[in-house]
Amino acid sequence: MNKTKTPEPQTVTLETQNPSATTKRYDDAFKRAAVENWIKSGKRGTQIAAELGVSYPSLKDWKRRYVGDATPVRADLAAENRALRAELIRVREQRDILKKTLGILSEPSKTGISTSKA
Repeated sequence: MNKTKTPEPQTVTLETQNPSATTKRYDDAFKRAAVENWIKSGKRGTQIAAELGVSYPSLKDWKRRYVGDATPVRADLAAENRALRAELIRVREQRDILKKTLGILSEPSKTGISTSKA
């Protein structure tokens, strides 16, 4: 599995009523890498968020911003899976036909006449 290093988040202290409070602000490179990691890994968003130390709602927002719909598209995956299974069946049938044809062509001639030129 190709693991890309996710950029480290940038921590910024915000001047609010409580000066000791720190809020994490993430740069665009980190956000995009986190979303790309989520999409390519196939893991659940909550698992990716926990691994990166960010909240799941934040991760969903980033995905919505950079990719589009924030929910994984299961219907498209199911349709693609069905299409690939159908193609696999067709290709296996073609392979089996070719194997049988090769077997028929490679059998010795029943008439005893050699077709090869020596």
